[in-house]
Amino acid sequence: MGWKSLDDMELAGKRVLTRVDINVPMEDGKITDATRIERIVPTIKDILAAGGSPILLAHFGRPKGEFKPELSLEPLVPALSAAFGVDVTFVQRPSREFIDAQPSDAVILVENTRFTAMEEANDPQMAGFLASLGDIYCNDAFSAAHRAHASTEGVAKLLPNCAGRLMQAELSALEAALSTPKRPVGAVVGGAKVSTKISLLENLVGKLDVLVIGGGMANTFLLAQGAQLGASLVEADMLDTARDIMTAAEAAGCKIVLPVDGLVSRAFKEGADHKVIALNSDTVLDADQMVLDAGPLAVKAVEAAFEGLETLIWNGPLGAFEIAPFNTATNAAARVAADQTKAGKLISVAGGGDTVAALNQAGAADDFTYISTAGGAFLEWMEGKTLPGVAALGG
Repeated sequence: MGWKSLDDMELAGKRVLTRVDINVPMEDGKITDATRIERIVPTIKDILAAGGSPILLAHFGRPKGEFKPELSLEPLVPALSAAFGVDVTFVQRPSREFIDAQPSDAVILVENTRFTAMEEANDPQMAGFLASLGDIYCNDAFSAAHRAHASTEGVAKLLPNCAGRLMQAELSALEAALSTPKRPVGAVVGGAKVSTKISLLENLVGKLDVLVIGGGMANTFLLAQGAQLGASLVEADMLDTARDIMTAAEAAGCKIVLPVDGLVSRAFKEGADHKVIALNSDTVLDADQMVLDAGPLAVKAVEAAFEGLETLIWNGPLGAFEIAPFNTATNAAARVAADQTKAGKLISVAGGGDTVAALNQAGAADDFTYISTAGGAFLEWMEGKTLPGVAALGG
């Protein structure tokens, strides 16, 4: 662990530049999901309790370097004030003079950092300006840590810095799952396409004992083994890649678990007629048939793969989880992982893409050890990439 936490910093009397992710969904001026605001509350309250003054830096939407009133952070002030239990002061054009004129325990929200192109360009001038506003830099936005922006990387190099509580939780969970996991360690990787997760799979097979592959990705691996899968979602140009990954896994001693049966239908819709068929190199589907979920034997194989694991990483569904009955495998496997975690037998970390929605639908999310909502940053960490916003901490 090369980074510091809030506990390592002297915050009393300090203005603490705090990078947060409050890019919440809104409709008609109202927040429809306040999860991201709720998750930064511990950091803000701990800074205040230690005698510091949080100066919040955040982006909202994609203004592409231009001022767009509809993407202002000002409408979030009431929700932030309610969540923190203190008034939040909004400032469009901050200065150190303005900040120093505020009470020593003020919570100040600075306007959308992406209203200037200097932010995403990681312009040294902007990083220096941001650094002038505070005494300490705290990054609590793991979800933006894969971006080398002025507010995530540039400013971190100019001030004493640390991770906020959410960032600390994310990094601790991911380090426990991938960097120094309790073994045996396994992963579930699902979703539509191999092409979007090549780096992820290539990195994981060298670190895992078991890799469960599901969703449309599994179809491509089955196709690479000789199966004829009709109208199923496959990537015919990824067959050599799939074979290379299987070869690398075998060489590394990583067992790949592919579905041995699946739910097949001629229609992609709720409640569509379907049947269970075996999936192997001899499978031949009609031209209009699609594999839309793993079957009951495949689920049992996944459950068996979970037995004895100490650590499990989950990214992506095992089938078309959005519509019944093709959510069956994802729901069943997720509940098994949740039950093992709840029983103290498993450390389970999940995140990225549709994963959170799938685990919530299965009623399993609350029992996982840690659920990351970071999306791209979570995937890049799993791919073994260096995240600029993390690398800058402690540097």
